[in-house]
Amino acid sequence: MAPSPACACGRLRRATRALTQLYDDAMAPAGLRLTQFSLLRTLARDGTLRISDLASRQLLDRTALSRNLDPLVEHGFVEVLKGHDARTREVGLTREGARALKRAEPHWARAQTIVAQRLGVDRLEALIATLKELESLHPDSRPSPQPSSRDAGRGSTEASPRSTARRAERETIEPSRRRTARRAGSGSNARASNRS
Repeated sequence: MAPSPACACGRLRRATRALTQLYDDAMAPAGLRLTQFSLLRTLARDGTLRISDLASRQLLDRTALSRNLDPLVEHGFVEVLKGHDARTREVGLTREGARALKRAEPHWARAQTIVAQRLGVDRLEALIATLKELESLHPDSRPSPQPSSRDAGRGSTEASPRSTARRAERETIEPSRRRTARRAGSGSNARASNRS
């Protein structure tokens, strides 16, 4: 059976704009946009996260994440902290942020109820499952990152696939270089012996 001629991405983008407007309108009394609510809820659920990990979980680039985080920082809902080294930054939910999230949850639930009434609970659950599959198509999709060092100690010491590959490459190349060097050395000794 041939796929529909309608563009899946185009239709999904239009549906996303419609849903986002519905949720934003419903949550306006709480002073949060849906994207900001989603960030607060992720931090409440997962704890303090490295900025790169938070961006990965939201499938956002760093610029888009900063655009959504800045108002939350200004309102004191989240705080940006130094990581376990000077190169990393971590984002954590503040007490005021937790209160803002709690105030917004009934408004979010109201929007969710409107969608469930329109689609039916079963179709909504099926839609959410389908969207999860579609998210896996993102080129940067990967298993959920580990919590930040503040929540999980120093974190895993397991090497990344890339560093493991580099180490394996070195382990393969270096013995080969040493063998080549030994052969070259043996050849030089042999030539010197023949000349003497």
